[in-house]
Amino acid sequence: MKITDSRYAQCLYFTSSALARKVEKLAIQTWKAVDLPPSHAYLLMAVLDEPGMQPSALATELHLQPSTITRLMEKLEEKKLVIRTVEGKLTNVYPTPKAKELRPKMHECVQEFSTRYAGLLGEKESARLVHDISKMVDKLDN
Repeated sequence: MKITDSRYAQCLYFTSSALARKVEKLAIQTWKAVDLPPSHAYLLMAVLDEPGMQPSALATELHLQPSTITRLMEKLEEKKLVIRTVEGKLTNVYPTPKAKELRPKMHECVQEFSTRYAGLLGEKESARLVHDISKMVDKLDN
């Protein structure tokens, strides 16, 4: 059954959840190339872009709860991709050399993911969708 045929097709919760599940499935397939779930990969890319980032800044950047950031960092530490250092009251997160080696492949995954969803939705439609969703999320934060 198409989602447009569902009795709940007019419900924001139902339709946004269905979209999120489909996008997550596509992202998981794409990120298998680096053996990381998408959420772990985006956290790692943020740390690669800004070594020494603090968990609170990561939570803000990724729109995740601090407890989720902690859980993701623990998994990345197990994979030897990040290290946390404590300096006074501050915790800083740094990429390991192993993480730095993954950087080019991770950028390929970002591009591949974008190419795949744009191929399914259309270039203009996907760009407009991402833009509109970003604006709506910002409005819901108010």
